[in-house]
Amino acid sequence: MANIKSQKKRALTNRKSQLANASKRTAVKTAIKNVQKAVEAKDKEAAAAAFSKANSVLDKALVDGIKTKNYVARQKSRLAKAVNSIEG
Repeated sequence: MANIKSQKKRALTNRKSQLANASKRTAVKTAIKNVQKAVEAKDKEAAAAAFSKANSVLDKALVDGIKTKNYVARQKSRLAKAVNSIEG
């Protein structure tokens, strides 16, 4: 641990940020998995709802700097393709 007061404060701030970012990364993964589960169950309505939620979570992750724009675009495209592939 640092001896300088401002560095001690910075270490605490960094830890809080680290925990918040970990939570946001987990939320992204969970949102993606929810869409995939709905697609596997062939539930078009649930898949569409989960896809809408996933888009929102992905966009927030992009704005917060958690994920890159290419990652977000790739995931949105992949999930949209999966949702649209459901017959119904």
